[in-house]
Amino acid sequence: MEANPRSTGRLPAAFLTPGSSSFVDFLSDHQPEILPANRALPPVKGAIEAPHGTTIVAVTYPGGVVLAGDRRATMGNMIAQRDIEKVFPADEYSAVGIAGTAGIAVEMVKLFQLELEHFEKVEGTTLSLEGKANRLSTMIRSNLAMAMQGLAVVPLFAGWDVDRQKARIFSYDVTGGRSEEHLGFAATGSGSIFARGAMKKLYREDLTEQDALTLVVQALYDAADDDSATGGPDVARRIYPLVTVINEEGFRRLTEEESSEIARSILDRRLEQPDGPRASLL
Repeated sequence: MEANPRSTGRLPAAFLTPGSSSFVDFLSDHQPEILPANRALPPVKGAIEAPHGTTIVAVTYPGGVVLAGDRRATMGNMIAQRDIEKVFPADEYSAVGIAGTAGIAVEMVKLFQLELEHFEKVEGTTLSLEGKANRLSTMIRSNLAMAMQGLAVVPLFAGWDVDRQKARIFSYDVTGGRSEEHLGFAATGSGSIFARGAMKKLYREDLTEQDALTLVVQALYDAADDDSATGGPDVARRIYPLVTVINEEGFRRLTEEESSEIARSILDRRLEQPDGPRASLL
């Protein structure tokens, strides 16, 4: 498959041979060493220290889904990066948020984006949201060997199901096990237990889009309050959660001004209620 500088410019035969519409399958057949999961790791003793992404949250509302993440990456007990991006568009109607080993996760997302684009060009149509979730599950499962060595990737996948006209959220484990979240919210990463607790108390089925945006930032704030690996809004450095919306109009990422406005309003309220809004007892 390597390019020949003296060639006539025609594509190698591998590109012209009919086969699977999966780009990952194509690489597996013709150049498997390129795939991240097929790279051999040198022998090491003890845990591998690499930057890790932390907390990702998602909330559905009538008409769409909000997917958001904090901006901190850690390496052991150190902050490796304060402004990492953990939420990416997968295609026009879906997005993926990454938690786990940052370098491998970002590479997996790029491969996932290419996988969906390749399928669309070969088949002339897009995968269903269910199909996208299954493709991501396969890619996570292929990383199992690295996950067992401490280089795990555990994403959160969300999108607008064009066929069903509804928003859906899918969560994963390190083995590629996939489950759809039917409660209307989900979280993954080191601060997920605290974020999930916050969303469990604040979530309602009749949320507006603005309510959902506020809820995810509240959940990330609560996660940062109890989990040192999750970064809260950093007003001094102007670093705020990365928040995205996916609905029937497609994927949209909030601008820095929009996300900062939500974060600042929450910070102002927390001056009066440091533990955040209270849920009613009954």
